Amino acid sequence: MKLISWNVNGIRACLNKGFLDFMKATQADVYCLQEIKATVDQIPDVDWPEGYQFHWYPAERRGYSGTALITRKAPLNVSFGMGDPEYDTEGRVITAEFEDFFLVTVYTPNAKADLARLEYREKEWDPRFLQHLKALEASKPVVACGDLNVAHKEMDLARPKENVGNAGFTDEERRGFQNLVDAGFIDTFRVFNSEGGHYSWWSYRAGARQRNIGWRIDYFIASKAMEERLSNAFILPEVTGSDHCPVGLEID
Repeated sequence: MKLISWNVNGIRACLNKGFLDFMKATQADVYCLQEIKATVDQIPDVDWPEGYQFHWYPAERRGYSGTALITRKAPLNVSFGMGDPEYDTEGRVITAEFEDFFLVTVYTPNAKADLARLEYREKEWDPRFLQHLKALEASKPVVACGDLNVAHKEMDLARPKENVGNAGFTDEERRGFQNLVDAGFIDTFRVFNSEGGHYSWWSYRAGARQRNIGWRIDYFIASKAMEERLSNAFILPEVTGSDHCPVGLEID
């Protein structure tokens, strides 16, 4: 089963930059999208590849946030949010139940350049999201993916020393990701690749992408019980259309 996650930074813009061609080329079983920035009525009527179901979860605020699940394999159930109105107005979490695991896609809130949402991330969002995953894991293994808006380790960004304390590389955010690891979730890319230089987001400034001055902030994590089923994890930096690139996971 081939799974792909991508922060598209606006599904309408990404459609104009070749998203349908990307789907046809990759033929994934599931696409998990973040930051769709559109309500259902705003999504263009295009010639989508046949055989997929679409589950859109826009934010209440138009043109902001939002996630989507595009799947060829029909889930047993799909739910939106984490069951708490205070966390569920921005369209950030979709959970799909399959026969032998749960798949969760998430667009984690950005701490913002001035760290205005850092306390929210540390004390509210990150603990609540971990609680959501563990509650699911009580009945089935979990695979979770998306833009987690944090570089976990120094090797996960090109310039760690210059970014200590900046949004996406604060101690608080990194600790939030470590809490996922400590709770038994595997950073699947690191199962197959232990080297630096692999990133999934680049600033639009100063030719950062061409120079590969990036951050790895998009992930697939998985329950320990899924480890033997992991066959590949990958990043597709050559795919443009967003300031993020797609990341993927293949499971047996």
